Amino acid sequence: MLYPEGMYQDDTVEQAVFAGGARVVMRRTTRLAELDDADCAATDGLMIFRHHVSAADLARFPRLRAIVRMGVGYDRIDRPAAAARGVLVCNVPDYGTTEVADHAVALALALRRGLLLHHAAQRRDPPAPWSVIEDPAIRRASTQTFAILGLGRIGTAVALRARAFGHRVVFFDPYRPNGAELALGIDRAPSLEALLEQANTLSIHTPLTRETRGMIDGAALARLPRGAVVVNTARGPILDVDALHDALRDGHVAGAGLDVLPIEPPDSGPVPRLLAAYRAHAPWLEGRLIITPHSAFHTPEAWADIRRKSAETMRAALLTNRPQNVIAPEDD
Repeated sequence: MLYPEGMYQDDTVEQAVFAGGARVVMRRTTRLAELDDADCAATDGLMIFRHHVSAADLARFPRLRAIVRMGVGYDRIDRPAAAARGVLVCNVPDYGTTEVADHAVALALALRRGLLLHHAAQRRDPPAPWSVIEDPAIRRASTQTFAILGLGRIGTAVALRARAFGHRVVFFDPYRPNGAELALGIDRAPSLEALLEQANTLSIHTPLTRETRGMIDGAALARLPRGAVVVNTARGPILDVDALHDALRDGHVAGAGLDVLPIEPPDSGPVPRLLAAYRAHAPWLEGRLIITPHSAFHTPEAWADIRRKSAETMRAALLTNRPQNVIAPEDD
């Protein structure tokens, strides 16, 4: 089993999970092309976190049987190419569920309570008057509808949290079975359009697929009630950040919280207008945008879960006939 990113100091956890059933080889590379041919030739299982896996990369692994993406998203892997080679692709969908859900709700609450506005105002020289700031984002939770796009593990955890804060909660997810809403005590929208039209806060929790890429574009944002808040802790390309820039600039969207951007890290490509305005402290954006660096999952406990659960998933793929968390090639 090859672990090419070497994020941890040793292989004690992996060795304990495999219990001698496989040899763990750890390397520290920034991309798979840096690996020696000998390592590639000997590899049955490949565990990746930030690396991308292309068809050309796969051609270097003649024995490869399984790839485990050490996280939820699997868009970094050329899955049709893996399927053509008979290589299983698995992910680890349950390592940071609570952290990402907490982060999404924290972003929404920070915007809806005006925390950034007041924080910035009280740090000015001289500080702002000791008084409230009137802003359209600041609203009572019980008067607001919290809309969730995608009711998977994280979306469900967000629904429970938003409901606990007093929001009316509604979701859209055509892949969830009938009655999912009844089990959670929330509402279900029959379409994306119906979800958007009642979304005072929109929180995105879908995987990045052909269907969801660019799903929340300018037309979708225009369907939101004026003064809505948008939160994305899923994948950057689901949300058109140029359209979000315009919706924030004209006031239709009151605030946004983004843990993900279309290109990451953002300076590895053209910098979006929204990020440029944010970095320039544009007055019109003051207190209305929060950007975190794809860190919603981050806790020491989550990092430990990533490690252990990834090794367990690889063990199931290589050493048992019951693989876990298998991603089908058509799931894109």
